[in-house]
Amino acid sequence: MSASYARVWIPDVEEVWKSAELTKDYRQGDGVLQLQLEDGKELEYKLDPKTNNLPHLRNPDILVGENDLTALSYLHEPAVLHNLKVRFIDSKLIYTYCGIVLVAINPYETLPIYGTDIINAYSGQNMGDMDPHIFAVAEEAYKQMARDERNQSIIVSGESGAGKTVSAKYAMRYFATVSGSASEANVEEKVLASNPIMESIGNAKTTRNDNSSRFGKYIEIGFDKKYRIIGANMRTYLLEKSRVVFQADEERNYHIFYQLCASAHLPEFKALKLGKADDFHYTKQGRNPVIDGVDDAKEMSTTRNAFTLLGVNESYQLGLFQILASILHLGNVEVKDRDSDSSIIPPNNGHLSVFCELMGVTYQDMSHWLCHKKLKTATETYIKPIPKLQAINARDALAKHIYAKLFNWIVDHVNKALHSTVKQHSFIGVLDIYGFETFEINSFEQFCINYANEKLQQQFNMHVFKLEQEEYMKEQIPWTLIDFYDNQPCINLIEAKMGILDLLDEECKMPKGSDDSWAQKLYNTHLKTCALFEKPRMSNKAFIIQHFADKVEYQCDGFLEKNKDTVNEEQIHVLKASKFDLLVELFQDEEKATSPTGAALATGGRTRLSVKPGKNKAGQASKEHKKTVGLQFRNSLQLLMETLNATTPHYVRCIKPNDYKYAFTFDPKRAVQQLRACGVLETIRISAAGFPSRWTYQEFFSRYRVLMKQKDVLTDKKMTCKNVLEKLVQDPDKYQFGKTKIFFRAGQVAYLEKLRADKLRAACIRIQKTIRCWLARKKYLRMKHAATTIQRYVRGYQARCLAKFLRRTRAAIIIQKYQRMYVQRTCYKRKQAAALVMQCILRAYMARQLYKALLREHKAIIIQKMVRGWLARQWYKRTLEAIVYLQCCIRRMRAKRELKKLKIEARSVEHFKKLNIGMENKIMQLQRRIDDQVPHFTLRFSHWCSFKEGSFEWFISLDSKNNANKVTSLLEELERLRKDLQNTRKEKKAIEDWAQTYQDEMEKMISELKEQNHLLKNEKNDLNRLIKEQSQQWTEKMQRALKEETQQLENDLNEERSRYQNLLTEHLRLEEKYDDLKEEITLAVNVPKPGHRRKDSTHSSNESEYTYNSEFAESEEGTRGGEDVSKAILDMSLFLKLQKRVSELEQEKQSLQNELDRREEQFQRARARDDEEHKKARSAELEYESLKRQELESENKKLKHDLNEMRQSLRGSAEAGSAAPGSPAYTVLLDQLNASNEELEVRKEEVLILRSQLVSQKEAMQHKATMTEPLPYIEDVQKLTDAKEISQAYMGLKETNRSPRFTRRPTEVNELVSRLRSPFPDYHKLNEDGELWLVYEGLKETNRLLESQLQAQRRSHENEVEVLRGELQSVKEENNRQQQLLAQNLQLPPEARIEASLQHEITRLTNENLELHSDDPKEYKAYRISMLRRMVDLMEQLEKQDKTVRKLKKQLKVFAKKINDLEGGQMDVSPGQTADEPVHPVNIPRREKDFQGMLEYKKEDELKLVKNLILELKPRGVAVNLIPGLPAYILFMCLRHADYINDDQKVRSLLTSAINSIKKILKKRGDDFETVSFWLSNTCRFLHCLKQYSGDEQFMKHNTPKQNDHCLSNFDLAEYRQVLSDLAIQIYQQLIKCMENILQPMIVSGMLEHETIQGVSGVKPTGLRKRTSSIADEGTYTLDSIIRQLNSFHSIMCQHGTDPELIKQVVKQQFYVIGAVTLNNLLLRKDMCSWSKGMQIRYNVSQLEEWLRDKNLMTCGAKETLEPLIQAAQLLQVKKKTDEDAEAICSMCNSLSTAQIVKVLNLYTPVNAFEERVSVLFIRTIQTRLRDRKESPQLLMDTKLIYPVTFPFNPSSLALETIQIPGSLNVGFLTRV
Repeated sequence: MSASYARVWIPDVEEVWKSAELTKDYRQGDGVLQLQLEDGKELEYKLDPKTNNLPHLRNPDILVGENDLTALSYLHEPAVLHNLKVRFIDSKLIYTYCGIVLVAINPYETLPIYGTDIINAYSGQNMGDMDPHIFAVAEEAYKQMARDERNQSIIVSGESGAGKTVSAKYAMRYFATVSGSASEANVEEKVLASNPIMESIGNAKTTRNDNSSRFGKYIEIGFDKKYRIIGANMRTYLLEKSRVVFQADEERNYHIFYQLCASAHLPEFKALKLGKADDFHYTKQGRNPVIDGVDDAKEMSTTRNAFTLLGVNESYQLGLFQILASILHLGNVEVKDRDSDSSIIPPNNGHLSVFCELMGVTYQDMSHWLCHKKLKTATETYIKPIPKLQAINARDALAKHIYAKLFNWIVDHVNKALHSTVKQHSFIGVLDIYGFETFEINSFEQFCINYANEKLQQQFNMHVFKLEQEEYMKEQIPWTLIDFYDNQPCINLIEAKMGILDLLDEECKMPKGSDDSWAQKLYNTHLKTCALFEKPRMSNKAFIIQHFADKVEYQCDGFLEKNKDTVNEEQIHVLKASKFDLLVELFQDEEKATSPTGAALATGGRTRLSVKPGKNKAGQASKEHKKTVGLQFRNSLQLLMETLNATTPHYVRCIKPNDYKYAFTFDPKRAVQQLRACGVLETIRISAAGFPSRWTYQEFFSRYRVLMKQKDVLTDKKMTCKNVLEKLVQDPDKYQFGKTKIFFRAGQVAYLEKLRADKLRAACIRIQKTIRCWLARKKYLRMKHAATTIQRYVRGYQARCLAKFLRRTRAAIIIQKYQRMYVQRTCYKRKQAAALVMQCILRAYMARQLYKALLREHKAIIIQKMVRGWLARQWYKRTLEAIVYLQCCIRRMRAKRELKKLKIEARSVEHFKKLNIGMENKIMQLQRRIDDQVPHFTLRFSHWCSFKEGSFEWFISLDSKNNANKVTSLLEELERLRKDLQNTRKEKKAIEDWAQTYQDEMEKMISELKEQNHLLKNEKNDLNRLIKEQSQQWTEKMQRALKEETQQLENDLNEERSRYQNLLTEHLRLEEKYDDLKEEITLAVNVPKPGHRRKDSTHSSNESEYTYNSEFAESEEGTRGGEDVSKAILDMSLFLKLQKRVSELEQEKQSLQNELDRREEQFQRARARDDEEHKKARSAELEYESLKRQELESENKKLKHDLNEMRQSLRGSAEAGSAAPGSPAYTVLLDQLNASNEELEVRKEEVLILRSQLVSQKEAMQHKATMTEPLPYIEDVQKLTDAKEISQAYMGLKETNRSPRFTRRPTEVNELVSRLRSPFPDYHKLNEDGELWLVYEGLKETNRLLESQLQAQRRSHENEVEVLRGELQSVKEENNRQQQLLAQNLQLPPEARIEASLQHEITRLTNENLELHSDDPKEYKAYRISMLRRMVDLMEQLEKQDKTVRKLKKQLKVFAKKINDLEGGQMDVSPGQTADEPVHPVNIPRREKDFQGMLEYKKEDELKLVKNLILELKPRGVAVNLIPGLPAYILFMCLRHADYINDDQKVRSLLTSAINSIKKILKKRGDDFETVSFWLSNTCRFLHCLKQYSGDEQFMKHNTPKQNDHCLSNFDLAEYRQVLSDLAIQIYQQLIKCMENILQPMIVSGMLEHETIQGVSGVKPTGLRKRTSSIADEGTYTLDSIIRQLNSFHSIMCQHGTDPELIKQVVKQQFYVIGAVTLNNLLLRKDMCSWSKGMQIRYNVSQLEEWLRDKNLMTCGAKETLEPLIQAAQLLQVKKKTDEDAEAICSMCNSLSTAQIVKVLNLYTPVNAFEERVSVLFIRTIQTRLRDRKESPQLLMDTKLIYPVTFPFNPSSLALETIQIPGSLNVGFLTRV
């Protein structure tokens, strides 16, 4: 406390204790402490000037949250309260150890920590090894009962609502689960079934608890010598009868009443005339008839089922419910005032009528005695009416009395049902009793409860004190008397003579005794004599008692009445006269009453009547009736204490965290109040008074090794610890050295932890300093190097810049020189050009002027010439016209004259007028025309005349006018041409503008089109990509769906297999149970029980299991006579029940087998569909193979032809010796030889087919490679042959080589060729698009391609020629060799020909192998394997043929001998036969090859066979010296002979005997892994032999012809195969169980506890529980132990020849058990959840994976079973702070459930002060992220899970005829066939 920053606890009104930190050093004598609260507030804490006690110190954070409160360095109330709060709120842990006490805090929430998996996890574990749990206490009690042979008790206490009933129920469930039952009656189920019954009749809803036990009970669970449950017995204490008639607000009556009302609609309850709970006075007073989440109707069904299980039949149940219903109706009976001193019940009261009807009593009697009572004096008896209030009290008293009787009757019948006839060897008692109670108003019930708690607290204190004393004595520590609170004075105040109970009983005997007078007696007796008794200041009817927990004020009102517990005697007489048998039975039990010893008191309630019938020992009855409730309770409590003192107690203290039933809400005030009341703090005080912290020397050395120097470490750990402690702690009184432990005073561990943390912190600082120095130096060196580098580069840059500047300067001067020269030269050239231009223009102008003058003169001459010619022509024309005109005038004149003559003639000739009328008209027309033309000619004539007169003048004027007009027209034409030129220029400009605009628009449009095209291309590509992605997604989706469907089918198949195998396990268990029962019965009557026989026709799958028992035929015959004797004692009902169960299991097994077959068929169909698709994909390969086979067939025909020739030659040689006497034998031999040759040819054909298949597969692989691998462009072009392909190649090449610069329209090849071939090609036009270059390049490429192709063809041709030459040479050599061999074979004897031919074939195949090996080593390997198999087959065939030849020779010899005997020696022996006879002795040693793979035995030798081969066989000798599976082969060969001789009885008998014998040896030695593995291997081999030689095609694929000849011929043993498969499954499961039993003790120690990496994890301080483990350590297992055991398992299975697939399944199961057990213990052990332990686990897992790699078992699925453990270890090591960490954890831990992840995070415990705890907010973040996961809520992994096993068919290549049977097996009676 002297140092600042020390953390302390100070009292607080709200939180009881509040944490603060010292901000200023404390000096001796200071009255005030300067503190700072956690919220930053400053505080001055004043010390008590009288005591000057300093506040309590806080423990280091590393000790907060410990499993055991005694592990805390500072043991005081605030430390205990804070530790419980941290565990309850932050870690969600409701159980905590406090020394020998288990503190259980009610979470008000259902937690998944009570399942069977949790029970299995705690079973067999030491109490300190696992996290605190009610199961750990139960396991400790169970183990101590078995180890110490002493009865145990579990005392569960706490106030109402703290969870006492649930804790007691879980403890009983644990015993029922782990111990099992010793009989067939399932006692453990009955024990558990008593809970719902007692809860329904003894529990009720209160304001503090929805299922509050309103009575105390002590259940003794009895065990036999094997510690199996045989029965139970229940004692009850102080039933709260007042609840039947009265309930406070928000409370209910007992559950059974509400269950009845909720089930009133049922037909069987119609007669009870019930309704809703609100309709009855006794169930509606609390005004809250419903409990949230509870279905009363369903609970009623559970209660009835429990009654049925406990043997209470339906009629008794209805009777019980009838009585309960009558109590409800009695509560509704109304009593009215008649006057002030009397009362009356109105006639025909409905509820009373129903009550009387249900109870079978008369209405008049009951209504009368409800309102009257009988008074007896010495001489007379009076009947006196009673007022209404007394009548109502009498009615309620009657209801309470009936309910109490009913309660006791039910308890008695429960005890009878749980009673066992077997002698009880020991018991475990579970006491569920009320805790210390104090209310505002405390009455008689609270007084009795607190009295019982005083007694229990005294017993608890004595036990704790005793344990402490024993611990000190054991360690030889000087014992100092510890002062602890002794509550014996308080107990004396209550129960001693003249104590409170004594005075209460005395007052009850007084005629006018009252509560007031009793209170005065109390004041007078104890007020001045006892300091624990006080009187309240303001009351004379109350008293105060100072209990161990608190002061309690009791109100005296009602004490006398409750202590008397009286009831009207006449009402009881009325009930006893009832016609209701059950009611009469209730009150008959009362007459038998109790014995003075109190034995009957323990079986029921404690209430007794004040009135009894006088017919049975009236004196004794009255004496018993005088016992008050207090006296009865004191006697029963005394009996309970005697029982508890005779047992070893275990304490469970239940704490109620708040009064509002909020889940995981901690109220410090309520908690500390209960901690003080239940004795937990007293335990802490006793522990803290001495040496509370205790360490073993090894733990201390491991934890504080960092505080030691190297010289301090000695070989003796104890001396090392002593030396170090003397240096570290100066005061020797602060610690003591025991024999095995070091004892520390309170606070010393915290001091040592501080030293350790300071040392580690200093080391960390030093490491940080060094690392930071190293980092800084590395950074400095990097910066220095970087600066040097930068300087170098900068200087280089500057130098380069200078050089660049100089180069630029020089270049600038040169540029200026050339620029100036260029400028001057340009100026000169410009001037010169200007002068030349000017001269040119001037000279051109002068030339043009001259040209224009000459042109004008030339044109003037031309004009003059033209004008003069035109004038001459005009004159000529005018003259000609004038002449013509003159001619016309003359001719007209002459015509007129002629006309006149004609007219005259016409007048004279009138007759012509008529004839020429038409002509006249025409003449008139002509005349008119002439008249019309005359003026014209006249005008023209006049014109001509005038023209002629002025022709010359006109011509002159006309010439001038024409010249003037022409000049004008020329000028106009010039002007017009200028305008046209201007317009043309404008149009040209407009056209150019339009063209430019058009070009711009076109370019824009083209660019837009290009963009659009680009967009379209991109869109197309996107669409193609999208389509491809979608197709890929669909493909993946389909594949995933197919995979999921396949996985689902496999899962379904595995589930069906698992169900089927579980049924087999159940069937085996029932069979073993049946055998045990039969053995017990047999031992009981001392007569062997005969086996059960079935008819021979029975061929069920389970025949072998039930046809015969383990006994054989001799014992059956001998025991048949005693069958009648055994039947008299046999429990036939049990036998029939078992038989029925077996038949049901058989039916279910058959249905599951059908379902399994159906699943397998579906799986096979799905696989067939995949195979069909695969076959379709390989159709091309098959076609090629068919072609190859056709070629081989033709070759085969040729070979056959050669063989026929050889056969003819052989036959010719045989005919040559036909005259000999032995010729028939030679004919037979020749036939056999021919058959051998044919068989040989078949083998050759198979070899050829195999070769063709290999070649086809090779070609198919090459074809697949060419199809899948992308070839270069040049290789594709090399395949082009014709012009069209060359053109296509050119186009492709052009498209490939086209660059963006030459994006022109492609030109066809023909067009280019035509252009080139034209006589005068326009090269500029031809090459305008760069096409000539393209054509040139294309032609060059084509030439190269054609040239390379030609060369390749030439090379291939040459290679083919060479190959053909080689093949021709090899064929010639082969032909010569064949001829030589043929000649040699013809000279050999017939026996050697076959062997020579085979040797030749082998040589040829070897040569081909060498050739193939040189071509492709991989294919050669596969080809070699197949060829070796074929060679083996050929050799076997050779042996077969050889054997057949010898057999025929033998037969020939026998026949010859018979012929000689018959003919009397008349036949002469030929030299040929004589020559063959010496061969027979040579074959004598090889006669064993004639063995047909069968063993013959006699029927009477069957027992001997089974005995020597199964029962007495030692697996180790067989595994080491003989071939694997030899017993299976021998059994099968015996079975083959039985099948060969067609003896079904022998087959059935052999199979049945073998199966039963295997079961018998496994039952006898089932815990020996070697034996179980041996018979699993042999059973599987026997099963495989039955399949391999069954004759089914699916099992004959891998057989040799010889093995096919050995197939069974007469019997189909498919059903026996199923029986053997079931047997193999059972053996496999037994193997797994045996393996688990061996591995189980190693796993936790090797995987979790042992430090594989030394020094990584440190040992934290442990509490009392770790030091008092019930079983001492028997040796520490390490990871090496586990690996050695795995090696042992693996080597044993390999030695036994177990199938590799089966070994993989066993290893997978082993790793699953290792992972599941390790993870389960990790989830249940807070001390294992740390960062360093995660590293240890990951290292251990890596070692296991390395073992898998060494054994080549990585593919067996074992590694995947460790994935949850790996992820849990990773979870311990990853960061757990930010949201990113939460996301990483969620994605990483996909094999862990949400409950497991949250559990690990809650349990995460820092081992060192540098680690941080996981915040509650982070855990909630994890829960939020994982809430959408759909998974099982189960916390632990199922360690009992066994993966369904499969037995893949594994045929044997071993030939049966080659098996040698050693003499060590003692089966010499077997004869080879």
